[in-house]
Amino acid sequence: MFNRGLRSFALAAAATCALHRPPMPPLASARRFSRRQFLRRGAAAAGALTFPTLVPASALGRGGTVPPSERITMGFIGVGGQGGGHLFGGAWTYVAGGFLGRADVQVLAVCDVRRSRRDPARERVDAHYATRLGRESARACAAEVDFRAVLSRDDIDAVLIASPAHWHAVMTVMAVRSGKDVYCEKPTACTVRESQAVRAAVRRHGRIYQAGTQQRSEYGGKFRLACELVRSGRIGKLREVWCHRDGGAIAWPRRPGGPSRAVPDDLDWDLFLGPAPAIPFDGNAGAHRFDLGELNWGQHHTDIIQWACDADATGPVELFVEEGRSGFRYASGVVVRGRPHPDEPTVGGEGGACFVGTEGRIAVDRNVIVSSPGSIVREPLRPDEVHLPRNDGHADEFLRCVRTRRRTICDENVAHRSASVLLLGGIVKQLGRPLRWDPVAEIFPGDDEANRLLGIATRAPWRL
Repeated sequence: MFNRGLRSFALAAAATCALHRPPMPPLASARRFSRRQFLRRGAAAAGALTFPTLVPASALGRGGTVPPSERITMGFIGVGGQGGGHLFGGAWTYVAGGFLGRADVQVLAVCDVRRSRRDPARERVDAHYATRLGRESARACAAEVDFRAVLSRDDIDAVLIASPAHWHAVMTVMAVRSGKDVYCEKPTACTVRESQAVRAAVRRHGRIYQAGTQQRSEYGGKFRLACELVRSGRIGKLREVWCHRDGGAIAWPRRPGGPSRAVPDDLDWDLFLGPAPAIPFDGNAGAHRFDLGELNWGQHHTDIIQWACDADATGPVELFVEEGRSGFRYASGVVVRGRPHPDEPTVGGEGGACFVGTEGRIAVDRNVIVSSPGSIVREPLRPDEVHLPRNDGHADEFLRCVRTRRRTICDENVAHRSASVLLLGGIVKQLGRPLRWDPVAEIFPGDDEANRLLGIATRAPWRL
Protein backbone atom coordinates (compact mmCIF):
# COMPACT_ATOMS: atom_id res chain seq x y z
CA MET A 1 0.00 0.00 0.00
CA PHE A 2 2.81 2.35 0.88
CA ASN A 3 4.56 1.58 -2.37
CA ARG A 4 1.44 2.36 -4.31
CA GLY A 5 0.72 5.57 -2.49
CA LEU A 6 4.32 6.72 -2.50
CA ARG A 7 5.58 5.54 -5.86
CA SER A 8 8.40 7.45 -7.33
CA PHE A 9 7.63 10.74 -8.97
CA ALA A 10 10.06 9.93 -11.75
CA LEU A 11 8.67 6.46 -12.35
CA ALA A 12 5.07 7.66 -12.29
CA ALA A 13 5.87 10.33 -14.81
CA ALA A 14 7.82 7.98 -17.05
CA ALA A 15 4.88 5.61 -17.18
CA THR A 16 2.57 8.31 -18.51
CA CYS A 17 4.80 10.67 -20.44
CA ALA A 18 4.20 9.08 -23.84
CA LEU A 19 1.53 11.18 -25.52
CA HIS A 20 -1.53 9.11 -26.30
CA ARG A 21 -5.26 9.06 -25.87
CA PRO A 22 -6.01 5.94 -23.88
CA PRO A 23 -9.46 4.61 -23.18
CA MET A 24 -10.74 6.52 -20.19
CA PRO A 25 -11.49 4.42 -17.13
CA PRO A 26 -14.45 5.47 -15.00
CA LEU A 27 -13.47 8.14 -12.53
CA ALA A 28 -12.98 6.93 -9.03
CA SER A 29 -15.15 8.37 -6.34
CA ALA A 30 -13.55 10.80 -3.91
CA ARG A 31 -11.07 9.04 -1.67
CA ARG A 32 -11.83 8.85 2.05
CA PHE A 33 -8.44 10.38 2.73
CA SER A 34 -6.48 12.59 0.40
CA ARG A 35 -3.00 11.48 -0.57
CA ARG A 36 -1.73 14.29 1.63
CA GLN A 37 -3.62 12.89 4.61
CA PHE A 38 -2.26 9.46 3.79
CA LEU A 39 1.27 10.82 3.79
CA ARG A 40 0.77 12.55 7.11
CA ARG A 41 -0.76 9.51 8.80
CA GLY A 42 1.68 7.12 7.20
CA ALA A 43 4.66 9.14 8.33
CA ALA A 44 3.34 9.25 11.87
CA ALA A 45 2.85 5.50 11.93
CA ALA A 46 6.04 4.43 10.17
CA GLY A 47 8.43 7.02 11.46
CA ALA A 48 10.40 8.35 8.54
CA LEU A 49 8.97 7.72 5.09
CA THR A 50 10.69 8.86 1.97
CA PHE A 51 8.65 11.21 -0.21
CA PRO A 52 8.74 10.39 -3.91
CA THR A 53 10.55 13.26 -5.53
CA LEU A 54 12.49 14.06 -8.63
CA VAL A 55 14.07 17.09 -7.02
CA PRO A 56 16.70 16.77 -4.30
CA ALA A 57 15.81 18.46 -1.05
CA SER A 58 18.94 20.60 -1.26
CA ALA A 59 17.53 22.29 -4.34
CA LEU A 60 14.15 23.06 -2.86
CA GLY A 61 14.93 25.91 -0.46
CA ARG A 62 13.63 26.48 3.07
CA GLY A 63 16.89 25.43 4.66
CA GLY A 64 17.38 22.61 2.18
CA THR A 65 14.22 20.67 2.97
CA VAL A 66 10.55 20.67 2.14
CA PRO A 67 8.70 18.10 4.24
CA PRO A 68 6.70 15.50 2.33
CA SER A 69 3.43 16.85 3.68
CA GLU A 70 4.27 20.28 2.25
CA ARG A 71 4.78 19.17 -1.35
CA ILE A 72 1.67 19.36 -3.51
CA THR A 73 1.49 17.47 -6.80
CA MET A 74 -0.41 19.32 -9.52
CA GLY A 75 -1.85 18.92 -13.00
CA PHE A 76 -2.56 21.88 -15.28
CA ILE A 77 -5.61 21.70 -17.57
CA GLY A 78 -5.26 24.34 -20.28
CA VAL A 79 -1.78 25.75 -20.79
CA GLY A 80 -2.46 28.65 -23.15
CA GLY A 81 -2.05 32.28 -22.12
CA GLN A 82 -3.74 32.15 -18.73
CA GLY A 83 -2.83 28.58 -17.84
CA GLY A 84 0.71 28.98 -19.12
CA GLY A 85 1.08 32.12 -17.03
CA HIS A 86 0.05 30.24 -13.92
CA LEU A 87 2.40 27.37 -14.72
CA PHE A 88 5.50 29.29 -15.78
CA GLY A 89 4.97 32.77 -14.33
CA GLY A 90 3.86 36.05 -15.84
CA ALA A 91 3.37 39.69 -15.01
CA TRP A 92 -0.18 39.11 -13.83
CA THR A 93 0.39 35.89 -11.88
CA TYR A 94 2.40 37.39 -9.02
CA VAL A 95 4.38 34.17 -8.60
CA ALA A 96 7.99 34.32 -9.78
CA GLY A 97 8.46 31.32 -12.02
CA GLY A 98 4.81 30.33 -11.67
CA PHE A 99 3.68 27.24 -9.78
CA LEU A 100 6.51 25.34 -11.47
CA GLY A 101 9.09 27.50 -9.73
CA ARG A 102 7.75 26.78 -6.26
CA ALA A 103 9.73 24.46 -4.03
CA ASP A 104 6.56 23.01 -2.53
CA VAL A 105 4.91 22.06 -5.84
CA GLN A 106 5.64 19.23 -8.25
CA VAL A 107 4.03 19.40 -11.70
CA LEU A 108 3.14 15.91 -12.91
CA ALA A 109 0.93 16.60 -15.91
CA VAL A 110 -0.11 19.22 -18.43
CA CYS A 111 -3.20 18.97 -20.59
CA ASP A 112 -4.42 20.90 -23.60
CA VAL A 113 -6.52 20.12 -26.66
CA ARG A 114 -3.77 21.71 -28.78
CA ARG A 115 -0.60 19.68 -29.27
CA SER A 116 1.25 22.91 -30.09
CA ARG A 117 0.65 24.00 -26.49
CA ARG A 118 0.86 20.82 -24.44
CA ASP A 119 4.08 19.42 -25.94
CA PRO A 120 6.13 22.61 -25.45
CA ALA A 121 4.68 22.92 -21.94
CA ARG A 122 5.79 19.39 -21.07
CA GLU A 123 9.24 20.09 -22.50
CA ARG A 124 9.59 23.22 -20.35
CA VAL A 125 8.54 21.33 -17.23
CA ASP A 126 10.97 18.48 -18.00
CA ALA A 127 13.78 20.95 -18.67
CA HIS A 128 13.09 22.73 -15.40
CA TYR A 129 13.37 19.55 -13.35
CA ALA A 130 16.40 18.36 -15.33
CA THR A 131 18.16 21.60 -14.40
CA ARG A 132 17.32 21.08 -10.73
CA LEU A 133 18.71 17.57 -10.94
CA GLY A 134 21.82 18.66 -12.76
CA ARG A 135 21.02 16.35 -15.66
CA GLU A 136 20.70 16.80 -19.40
CA SER A 137 17.11 15.59 -19.39
CA ALA A 138 14.34 14.37 -17.12
CA ARG A 139 11.11 12.52 -17.80
CA ALA A 140 9.05 14.39 -15.26
CA CYS A 141 5.75 15.37 -16.81
CA ALA A 142 2.93 13.78 -18.80
CA ALA A 143 1.27 15.61 -21.69
CA GLU A 144 -2.40 14.74 -22.16
CA VAL A 145 -5.02 15.78 -24.66
CA ASP A 146 -7.91 14.47 -22.51
CA PHE A 147 -8.25 16.02 -19.06
CA ARG A 148 -9.76 12.80 -17.72
CA ALA A 149 -6.30 11.22 -17.93
CA VAL A 150 -5.13 13.83 -15.40
CA LEU A 151 -8.12 13.34 -13.12
CA SER A 152 -7.71 9.56 -13.06
CA ARG A 153 -4.23 9.77 -11.49
CA ASP A 154 -4.06 9.03 -7.77
CA ASP A 155 -0.69 10.77 -7.46
CA ILE A 156 -2.08 14.23 -8.30
CA ASP A 157 -3.42 16.29 -5.40
CA ALA A 158 -4.74 19.38 -7.17
CA VAL A 159 -5.50 20.73 -10.62
CA LEU A 160 -5.49 24.22 -12.03
CA ILE A 161 -8.24 24.69 -14.62
CA ALA A 162 -7.57 27.34 -17.27
CA SER A 163 -9.41 25.68 -20.14
CA PRO A 164 -11.82 27.48 -22.48
CA ALA A 165 -14.44 29.14 -20.31
CA HIS A 166 -17.38 26.94 -21.33
CA TRP A 167 -15.57 23.96 -19.79
CA HIS A 168 -14.90 25.40 -16.32
CA ALA A 169 -17.91 24.11 -14.41
CA VAL A 170 -17.94 20.61 -15.91
CA MET A 171 -14.22 20.12 -15.32
CA THR A 172 -14.48 21.41 -11.76
CA VAL A 173 -17.29 19.02 -10.86
CA MET A 174 -15.46 16.06 -12.40
CA ALA A 175 -12.22 17.06 -10.67
CA VAL A 176 -13.70 17.22 -7.18
CA ARG A 177 -15.52 13.93 -7.78
CA SER A 178 -12.13 12.38 -8.52
CA GLY A 179 -10.73 13.68 -5.23
CA LYS A 180 -8.79 16.67 -6.55
CA ASP A 181 -8.57 20.14 -5.06
CA VAL A 182 -9.24 22.83 -7.66
CA TYR A 183 -8.02 26.28 -8.60
CA CYS A 184 -10.37 27.43 -11.38
CA GLU A 185 -10.07 30.47 -13.58
CA LYS A 186 -13.01 32.75 -14.07
CA PRO A 187 -15.70 32.81 -15.20
CA THR A 188 -16.26 29.93 -12.82
CA ALA A 189 -19.56 28.97 -14.47
CA CYS A 190 -21.66 29.95 -17.47
CA THR A 191 -25.14 29.53 -15.99
CA VAL A 192 -26.63 29.80 -12.52
CA ARG A 193 -27.37 26.07 -12.52
CA GLU A 194 -23.75 25.29 -13.40
CA SER A 195 -22.57 27.54 -10.60
CA GLN A 196 -24.88 25.83 -8.13
CA ALA A 197 -23.59 22.43 -9.27
CA VAL A 198 -19.98 23.50 -8.67
CA ARG A 199 -20.79 24.72 -5.17
CA ALA A 200 -22.70 21.54 -4.32
CA ALA A 201 -20.00 19.21 -5.68
CA VAL A 202 -17.16 20.94 -3.84
CA ARG A 203 -19.06 20.70 -0.58
CA ARG A 204 -20.26 17.13 -1.14
CA HIS A 205 -16.76 15.83 -1.81
CA GLY A 206 -14.98 17.95 0.77
CA ARG A 207 -12.44 19.50 -1.60
CA ILE A 208 -10.56 22.80 -1.52
CA TYR A 209 -11.63 25.31 -4.17
CA GLN A 210 -10.16 28.67 -5.14
CA ALA A 211 -11.65 30.89 -7.84
CA GLY A 212 -9.18 32.89 -9.92
CA THR A 213 -10.65 36.21 -8.76
CA GLN A 214 -7.39 37.38 -7.27
CA GLN A 215 -8.35 40.99 -6.53
CA ARG A 216 -9.05 40.02 -2.91
CA SER A 217 -5.41 38.95 -2.55
CA GLU A 218 -3.32 41.03 -4.95
CA TYR A 219 -2.82 44.61 -6.21
CA GLY A 220 -1.24 45.91 -3.06
CA GLY A 221 -4.41 45.44 -1.03
CA LYS A 222 -6.24 48.30 -2.82
CA PHE A 223 -9.48 46.38 -3.17
CA ARG A 224 -9.35 45.01 0.36
CA LEU A 225 -8.79 48.53 1.74
CA ALA A 226 -11.71 49.92 -0.27
CA CYS A 227 -13.98 47.22 1.12
CA GLU A 228 -12.73 47.78 4.67
CA LEU A 229 -13.37 51.52 4.43
CA VAL A 230 -16.86 51.02 2.99
CA ARG A 231 -17.80 48.44 5.61
CA SER A 232 -16.35 50.66 8.37
CA GLY A 233 -18.74 53.45 7.40
CA ARG A 234 -16.10 55.88 6.14
CA ILE A 235 -18.46 57.08 3.41
CA GLY A 236 -21.51 57.02 5.68
CA LYS A 237 -24.35 54.73 4.76
CA LEU A 238 -23.68 52.99 1.45
CA ARG A 239 -26.34 53.95 -1.09
CA GLU A 240 -25.17 52.79 -4.51
CA VAL A 241 -22.30 51.15 -6.36
CA TRP A 242 -21.24 51.90 -9.92
CA CYS A 243 -19.56 48.92 -11.60
CA HIS A 244 -17.74 49.01 -14.91
CA ARG A 245 -19.20 45.66 -15.94
CA ASP A 246 -22.75 44.37 -15.98
CA GLY A 247 -24.40 41.09 -16.96
CA GLY A 248 -23.44 38.26 -19.22
CA ALA A 249 -24.58 34.78 -20.04
CA ILE A 250 -23.57 32.03 -22.40
CA ALA A 251 -25.50 31.54 -25.61
CA TRP A 252 -24.79 28.45 -27.68
CA PRO A 253 -24.65 29.41 -31.37
CA ARG A 254 -27.37 28.27 -33.71
CA ARG A 255 -24.73 28.01 -36.42
CA PRO A 256 -20.95 28.29 -36.67
CA GLY A 257 -19.51 31.75 -36.46
CA GLY A 258 -18.03 31.50 -39.93
CA PRO A 259 -17.47 29.14 -42.89
CA SER A 260 -16.42 25.59 -42.06
CA ARG A 261 -12.71 24.86 -42.21
CA ALA A 262 -10.51 21.83 -41.92
CA VAL A 263 -9.61 21.10 -38.31
CA PRO A 264 -5.88 21.69 -37.72
CA ASP A 265 -3.86 18.55 -37.08
CA ASP A 266 -2.79 19.75 -33.65
CA LEU A 267 -6.36 20.42 -32.36
CA ASP A 268 -8.89 17.98 -30.89
CA TRP A 269 -12.00 19.92 -31.89
CA ASP A 270 -14.47 17.54 -30.24
CA LEU A 271 -12.71 17.88 -26.87
CA PHE A 272 -12.53 21.62 -27.35
CA LEU A 273 -16.31 21.77 -27.78
CA GLY A 274 -17.08 19.45 -24.89
CA PRO A 275 -20.47 20.48 -23.43
CA ALA A 276 -21.12 22.91 -26.29
CA PRO A 277 -23.12 21.83 -29.36
CA ALA A 278 -21.31 19.82 -32.02
CA ILE A 279 -20.64 22.48 -34.64
CA PRO A 280 -18.17 22.48 -37.53
CA PHE A 281 -14.78 24.05 -36.96
CA ASP A 282 -14.90 27.68 -38.10
CA GLY A 283 -11.38 28.78 -37.25
CA ASN A 284 -12.22 30.01 -33.76
CA ALA A 285 -10.85 27.86 -30.95
CA GLY A 286 -10.22 30.66 -28.48
CA ALA A 287 -10.79 30.53 -24.75
CA HIS A 288 -13.91 32.63 -25.20
CA ARG A 289 -15.22 30.98 -28.36
CA PHE A 290 -18.74 31.18 -26.99
CA ASP A 291 -19.94 34.66 -26.10
CA LEU A 292 -20.00 35.07 -22.34
CA GLY A 293 -20.80 38.75 -22.42
CA GLU A 294 -19.05 40.40 -19.49
CA LEU A 295 -18.67 37.27 -17.39
CA ASN A 296 -14.92 36.87 -17.73
CA TRP A 297 -13.80 40.31 -16.70
CA GLY A 298 -16.90 41.16 -14.75
CA GLN A 299 -16.57 38.42 -12.13
CA HIS A 300 -13.48 40.16 -10.79
CA HIS A 301 -15.46 43.27 -10.01
CA THR A 302 -18.76 41.80 -8.82
CA ASP A 303 -16.63 39.76 -6.42
CA ILE A 304 -15.33 43.00 -4.88
CA ILE A 305 -18.80 44.54 -4.77
CA GLN A 306 -20.13 41.49 -2.93
CA TRP A 307 -17.21 41.76 -0.49
CA ALA A 308 -17.73 45.46 0.15
CA CYS A 309 -21.46 44.95 0.70
CA ASP A 310 -20.90 42.00 3.07
CA ALA A 311 -22.99 39.96 0.65
CA ASP A 312 -20.85 36.84 0.13
CA ALA A 313 -23.71 34.67 1.39
CA THR A 314 -26.51 36.32 -0.51
CA GLY A 315 -27.42 38.17 -3.70
CA PRO A 316 -29.81 40.74 -5.15
CA VAL A 317 -33.56 40.80 -4.66
CA GLU A 318 -34.41 42.89 -7.71
CA LEU A 319 -32.86 43.28 -11.16
CA PHE A 320 -33.46 45.94 -13.79
CA VAL A 321 -32.15 47.40 -17.06
CA GLU A 322 -31.05 51.03 -17.11
CA GLU A 323 -29.59 52.76 -20.16
CA GLY A 324 -29.07 49.37 -21.78
CA ARG A 325 -27.08 48.02 -18.83
CA SER A 326 -28.19 45.66 -16.08
CA GLY A 327 -28.38 46.63 -12.44
CA PHE A 328 -29.70 45.22 -9.21
CA ARG A 329 -30.75 46.02 -5.66
CA TYR A 330 -29.86 44.20 -2.44
CA ALA A 331 -32.35 43.72 0.38
CA SER A 332 -30.32 46.36 2.27
CA GLY A 333 -31.45 48.93 -0.30
CA VAL A 334 -28.01 49.31 -1.92
CA VAL A 335 -28.37 49.72 -5.69
CA VAL A 336 -25.67 48.49 -8.09
CA ARG A 337 -25.53 50.08 -11.54
CA GLY A 338 -23.66 48.31 -14.32
CA ARG A 339 -21.83 51.32 -15.74
CA PRO A 340 -19.12 53.80 -14.68
CA HIS A 341 -19.89 56.63 -12.29
CA PRO A 342 -20.32 59.78 -14.43
CA ASP A 343 -18.31 61.98 -12.06
CA GLU A 344 -15.44 59.62 -11.27
CA PRO A 345 -13.09 59.43 -14.29
CA THR A 346 -10.05 58.38 -12.23
CA VAL A 347 -10.85 54.66 -12.25
CA GLY A 348 -12.05 52.34 -14.93
CA GLY A 349 -9.14 51.71 -17.22
CA GLU A 350 -9.14 48.14 -15.96
CA GLY A 351 -12.69 47.93 -14.68
CA GLY A 352 -13.24 48.82 -11.07
CA ALA A 353 -16.07 50.16 -8.96
CA CYS A 354 -17.21 53.35 -7.26
CA PHE A 355 -18.98 53.18 -3.88
CA VAL A 356 -21.24 56.13 -3.03
CA GLY A 357 -22.47 56.81 0.48
CA THR A 358 -24.21 59.57 2.38
CA GLU A 359 -20.88 61.16 3.38
CA GLY A 360 -18.60 60.59 0.40
CA ARG A 361 -17.42 58.04 -2.16
CA ILE A 362 -14.55 55.63 -2.79
CA ALA A 363 -13.42 54.45 -6.22
CA VAL A 364 -10.95 51.66 -6.85
CA ASP A 365 -9.40 49.70 -9.70
CA ARG A 366 -6.16 47.78 -10.11
CA ASN A 367 -4.13 50.95 -10.40
CA VAL A 368 -5.55 53.39 -7.85
CA ILE A 369 -7.83 53.92 -4.89
CA VAL A 370 -9.26 57.43 -4.52
CA SER A 371 -11.94 59.05 -2.40
CA SER A 372 -13.99 62.18 -2.04
CA PRO A 373 -13.12 63.73 0.32
CA GLY A 374 -9.51 62.60 0.02
CA SER A 375 -9.13 62.16 3.78
CA ILE A 376 -11.20 58.97 3.63
CA VAL A 377 -8.39 56.95 2.11
CA ARG A 378 -5.53 58.87 3.74
CA GLU A 379 -6.50 58.14 7.33
CA PRO A 380 -5.34 54.67 8.46
CA LEU A 381 -7.86 52.13 9.66
CA ARG A 382 -8.35 52.16 13.40
CA PRO A 383 -8.23 48.93 15.41
CA ASP A 384 -11.98 49.18 16.04
CA GLU A 385 -12.84 49.36 12.32
CA VAL A 386 -13.41 46.45 9.91
CA HIS A 387 -10.29 44.47 9.03
CA LEU A 388 -10.85 41.86 6.32
CA PRO A 389 -8.76 38.72 5.82
CA ARG A 390 -5.47 39.18 4.05
CA ASN A 391 -2.95 36.73 2.66
CA ASP A 392 0.43 36.58 1.01
CA GLY A 393 -0.97 36.03 -2.48
CA HIS A 394 -3.68 34.12 -4.31
CA ALA A 395 -1.50 31.14 -5.21
CA ASP A 396 -0.05 30.99 -1.71
CA GLU A 397 -3.55 31.08 -0.31
CA PHE A 398 -4.64 28.13 -2.43
CA LEU A 399 -1.64 25.97 -1.57
CA ARG A 400 -1.85 26.82 2.12
CA CYS A 401 -5.51 25.79 2.18
CA VAL A 402 -4.74 22.53 0.35
CA ARG A 403 -2.39 21.72 3.23
CA THR A 404 -4.55 22.94 6.10
CA ARG A 405 -8.00 22.08 4.61
CA ARG A 406 -9.24 25.56 5.48
CA ARG A 407 -11.51 27.53 3.19
CA THR A 408 -9.89 29.83 0.65
CA ILE A 409 -10.62 33.54 0.40
CA CYS A 410 -12.53 32.91 -2.87
CA ASP A 411 -14.16 29.59 -2.12
CA GLU A 412 -17.02 27.85 -3.92
CA ASN A 413 -19.74 29.97 -2.32
CA VAL A 414 -17.96 33.28 -2.90
CA ALA A 415 -17.40 32.25 -6.51
CA HIS A 416 -21.01 31.17 -6.93
CA ARG A 417 -22.41 34.43 -5.63
CA SER A 418 -20.09 36.67 -7.66
CA ALA A 419 -20.79 34.71 -10.85
CA SER A 420 -24.54 34.62 -10.18
CA VAL A 421 -24.81 38.40 -10.06
CA LEU A 422 -23.50 38.63 -13.62
CA LEU A 423 -25.52 35.66 -14.85
CA LEU A 424 -28.70 37.18 -13.46
CA GLY A 425 -27.75 40.43 -15.14
CA GLY A 426 -27.56 38.61 -18.44
CA ILE A 427 -31.05 37.21 -17.93
CA VAL A 428 -32.61 40.57 -17.12
CA LYS A 429 -30.98 42.10 -20.19
CA GLN A 430 -32.26 39.27 -22.37
CA LEU A 431 -35.83 39.63 -21.10
CA GLY A 432 -35.77 43.42 -20.96
CA ARG A 433 -38.05 43.73 -17.94
CA PRO A 434 -37.61 44.04 -14.16
CA LEU A 435 -37.21 40.80 -12.27
CA ARG A 436 -37.58 39.71 -8.65
CA TRP A 437 -35.00 37.27 -7.29
CA ASP A 438 -35.04 35.13 -4.17
CA PRO A 439 -31.38 34.82 -3.08
CA VAL A 440 -32.19 32.03 -0.61
CA ALA A 441 -34.21 29.71 -2.84
CA GLU A 442 -32.31 31.04 -5.89
CA ILE A 443 -35.31 31.31 -8.16
CA PHE A 444 -37.34 34.03 -9.82
CA PRO A 445 -40.59 33.70 -7.78
CA GLY A 446 -43.54 32.88 -10.01
CA ASP A 447 -41.62 33.64 -13.23
CA ASP A 448 -41.32 30.51 -15.35
CA GLU A 449 -39.90 32.38 -18.33
CA ALA A 450 -36.99 33.74 -16.32
CA ASN A 451 -36.40 30.48 -14.44
CA ARG A 452 -35.96 28.60 -17.72
CA LEU A 453 -32.92 30.78 -18.41
CA LEU A 454 -31.10 29.66 -15.24
CA GLY A 455 -29.62 26.73 -17.14
CA ILE A 456 -29.00 25.51 -20.69
CA ALA A 457 -28.79 22.07 -22.26
CA THR A 458 -25.31 20.61 -22.66
CA ARG A 459 -24.03 17.93 -24.99
CA ALA A 460 -23.80 14.36 -23.75
CA PRO A 461 -21.90 13.01 -21.90
CA TRP A 462 -20.89 16.37 -20.38
CA ARG A 463 -23.86 16.84 -18.09
CA LEU A 464 -23.79 17.89 -14.45
